[in-house]
Amino acid sequence: MYLKTIAEKQTSGFCSQIVLFLILALASSINHNAVAAGKRATSDPVRVVIWDERQPDQKKAYGGSFLGEAIAAHLKSSGNFDVRLQGLDDAKQGLDETVLDFAEVIIWWGHVRHSKITPETGQKIVDRIVAGRLSLIALHSAHFATPFVEAMNEKSRQNAISQYGGPNEKLTIKEIPLRTRYYLPKRDEPPTPRVEARKFPDGHTELKLYLPNCCFPAYRDDGESSQLHVIAADHPIAEGIPVKTEIAETEMYDERFQVPTPDKVLFEERWAGGEWFRSGMLWNLGDGAVFYFRPGHETYPIYRQPIPLKILSNATRWLAEQTRKKSKASSVEK
Repeated sequence: MYLKTIAEKQTSGFCSQIVLFLILALASSINHNAVAAGKRATSDPVRVVIWDERQPDQKKAYGGSFLGEAIAAHLKSSGNFDVRLQGLDDAKQGLDETVLDFAEVIIWWGHVRHSKITPETGQKIVDRIVAGRLSLIALHSAHFATPFVEAMNEKSRQNAISQYGGPNEKLTIKEIPLRTRYYLPKRDEPPTPRVEARKFPDGHTELKLYLPNCCFPAYRDDGESSQLHVIAADHPIAEGIPVKTEIAETEMYDERFQVPTPDKVLFEERWAGGEWFRSGMLWNLGDGAVFYFRPGHETYPIYRQPIPLKILSNATRWLAEQTRKKSKASSVEK
């Protein structure tokens, strides 16, 4: 009996050691995975530049801060974003080569000083978008921002070539600029962009490309509320966004927004008076993309509200992910 009791104790002790070893191994594995996950979450943050014209009126709606600062604070609190704030009055207009090389995504807000940014500067941004090094998010009145306009011009060219170009087709394109910049088109004038084509017997096609106005026929700044509707609920930019959200105070824009047909319409705004606007539009441009999000007039605290901020963080993250995927695929092909 005594010998049996000793054996039992030895067996029991051995089993206890195995159990303890397994528990410690499992705990170590869990801790290792958690640490690894934490490293993955913080090791490669999305590099985003918020370019803000910094209108003084923004401070009335944002507690003494600029609109861009409110967006930056949200992204930083969301995690996995490396954020830089730039503006028109910074050195080289906040668009130094090192800034552009840093950015995977630029969020752009501008209003009354669009002309200070030259088409050449806008084209530098577009070249990076087409090459898959950058994506652009244009907010509200940045529909007139130089990078957005140049991006829409480039998309119009690509669409014209895609529509009329063929294996045996020789194209010449004559671009027709706007009669003046920064104007509201009349409702009854021909829309832009548009193409007029003349096809000759020798296979040569001559295109007249009327460049996009990048504006709309009416706006109203009375602070009336709008309803933001999700049109593409399955898109990652719309993830976690309610089907309908009221924006308590905003400026109204009314269709038709004279831009190339978007590759995807994600959001639409509607007003009590029957006005409506495609308020979230996405264009593929080469290996990059452009996203336009309409809300953001500087006298209303749009970017202190959770839903517009979540849309921006979703869009910034998704655009960067797409750029990285295409970059990896390009590297593999090479």
